[in-house]
Amino acid sequence: MNRTYKIAFGLFLLLIISLAWLESSEPDPINWTPSFTAKDKIPLGAFVFYESWKSQQPDNIADIRVPPYEFLSDTTVQGTYFFLNNYVDFDDNELDNVLAWVSRGNKLFISAYNFGENLTDTLKLETASFISSDEFKSRPQLNLVNSSLKFEKPLEFDHDLPALFFQKIDTTNNLVLGTASFGGTDPEEKINFIKREFGNGEIYLHSTPQAFSNYFLLKEENYKYAEALLAYFAGNNILWDAYYKSGKSFYSSPLYILLNNRPLKWAYYFVLISAILFVLFEGKRKQRSIPVVDPPMNKSYEFTETVSQLYLEQKKFHELGLKKIALFMEYIRTEYRLDTSDLNEQFYKDLSVKSEKSIEDTKKLFERISYFQDEKRNERDDFFELSKHINSFKKKHG
Repeated sequence: MNRTYKIAFGLFLLLIISLAWLESSEPDPINWTPSFTAKDKIPLGAFVFYESWKSQQPDNIADIRVPPYEFLSDTTVQGTYFFLNNYVDFDDNELDNVLAWVSRGNKLFISAYNFGENLTDTLKLETASFISSDEFKSRPQLNLVNSSLKFEKPLEFDHDLPALFFQKIDTTNNLVLGTASFGGTDPEEKINFIKREFGNGEIYLHSTPQAFSNYFLLKEENYKYAEALLAYFAGNNILWDAYYKSGKSFYSSPLYILLNNRPLKWAYYFVLISAILFVLFEGKRKQRSIPVVDPPMNKSYEFTETVSQLYLEQKKFHELGLKKIALFMEYIRTEYRLDTSDLNEQFYKDLSVKSEKSIEDTKKLFERISYFQDEKRNERDDFFELSKHINSFKKKHG
């Protein structure tokens, strides 16, 4: 390495160090990522809301860290299921479970920008986003309709975030509980909080989740909005959803602490850059090349094909079908993590949900498997019919 090359490399390294130092000394930008988790202290976290509520009702709030479909399998659970996130989207089976639970006399509260197509179609609701004609601002001024809870002056969220409202509702079945006004000089009032009777229970939908964020609640007297809204659930057992969250409730990466601290993060990046530069300039090969040795070829597929042909030629269709069934059971255990030793009603239900097949199709398949196992004189057509149904069942994930 000549003198000029060393000087150029030194200047380049000095430039990298200077840029890293300048970047690390910059103030941290505000993180506006939607989180709504109970532990996040960023602007759109729910730390303030959750801790304040928990301190007032320490015995009435339970954290639910599993999907509603799994949690509500216990039919004795009662209370108010509280969902807070930027979106909550139930699938068909989960929505059926949740609505059945509500109809038994419970309450469902969802505050989100997106409620999912399944729920809005079921309740015959239409939502829309507000975009102001002046400066494209979407800063809602929140208020409640009930005269005992209504504020003299609406409480404003002074930051531009998605502004969702209910554009179309069935007024015969839905009751308006709150509004959001947009615009400064001539505000437009939109519906953002509704209530729906469902069976013996109630469904509450709220389209402004930022009203429960740290940023909103810590400004002046905005906390009164959350207090007034929670009056609808006073005395209820609260089931706080900690599963449908955009933010992480815990961090699994061992680098989280390192990368969450700006000086440590840039020190880590500098080490990586230095290591890469060392490899590029000093890690050159200094020994003769190592010859490439081809690994042994895997002949498992050809062997399996040969064995299967022998079974077919000897017309051992029953034995071949049993092996097909054994492989399918192993597939269920490894792919869906289900125990196949007891094929009961719960097994069919779990397999139906995980494989996204109907429970009727699932049961029919296992009836065909059971019939094939019991019938000792299976013919070629029986084996191919069994294979066709198993392959069809595995088509999406297999």
